[in-house]
Amino acid sequence: MTAVLTMARQELVALRRERLPLVLLIVFIVMVSVSSLIGWLTNSTVSSVWEKTTQAGLTTAPNPFTDVSALYYARNTVIYLVLIGALMAIVVGVTSTMRDRKARTIDLVLSRPIGIPAYLLGKLAGIGAWLAMILAAVAIISWTSISLITNGPLPLGDTARLLGFYVVAWVLLLAFVTLGMASGIYSSRETTALLVPISIWSIVAFVLPQIGTSANPVSLLNPVPSVAVPGGAFDTLNTVL
Repeated sequence: MTAVLTMARQELVALRRERLPLVLLIVFIVMVSVSSLIGWLTNSTVSSVWEKTTQAGLTTAPNPFTDVSALYYARNTVIYLVLIGALMAIVVGVTSTMRDRKARTIDLVLSRPIGIPAYLLGKLAGIGAWLAMILAAVAIISWTSISLITNGPLPLGDTARLLGFYVVAWVLLLAFVTLGMASGIYSSRETTALLVPISIWSIVAFVLPQIGTSANPVSLLNPVPSVAVPGGAFDTLNTVL
């Protein structure tokens, strides 16, 4: 346990010196911070168009945002998490293992009374703690932003859902970190180490969503939810998740 904690602390120190993960971290935090503002602007714009259309007698449809949950304002956070957060996690994972390989310090570390499992677990624990601190800060920013937009504190139920989302986000990012670490261990070059997990990330971020939306692509342009057609593997998976 001591060896794991030592490696975790060393990893936290090393992460402060990495430039690329730091740049991605800054972009991720900035985008998540403004996601609630983007959601509010979307709400305001669509509601304004709806009011003008209703006054002109061109529609009798209800305002699509009348019964929308307060968590709607944070919906863009999911996009930034999958696009920027997952990419950041991959880079951190690859950098973590390639760093010691390039500096040839892994042999020195393993010459101490520490095994490979403890070495890798310590690195993963350090990165996991780093991600937990980031997501905790982002969760506070999201909660505060939504509370300011809705002119009141977020209800306990929505707060619990928001926290649950960030717990799932932590697990997801940690999975991408593990993927990056594994690629960094077995790849001969850093370019190759980044290519493999980024290819998998591209499938998750771009291909799978297209499989789901291709069934009813016009619904993406309509803020009013359409009636879902039951059936199909993606519909079942979407219901479960």
